[in-house]
Amino acid sequence: MTQLYKTPLVLEPQREGGWTVTSPIVPELITEIDDLVDLNRVVSDAILAVLELYRDMGKKIPAGLLEESDAPVWFESLVSANV
Repeated sequence: MTQLYKTPLVLEPQREGGWTVTSPIVPELITEIDDLVDLNRVVSDAILAVLELYRDMGKKIPAGLLEESDAPVWFESLVSANV
């Protein structure tokens, strides 16, 4: 079963290219991407690693991270397009 997680993300551009990705509600979530196409996959891997760390430490999952509702989810997305 696929589980949905919801977290705000901060993408900080890096001088050499790409972005550092963090989350204000999950301080342990720190990763990097070179291309926005990789964002979902890389953040998904990072969230799973953080959840494993939380389980190992007996730490609670941050409130709001687990999406349990069948209601629509509003989110902002960053989309790249060559114009």
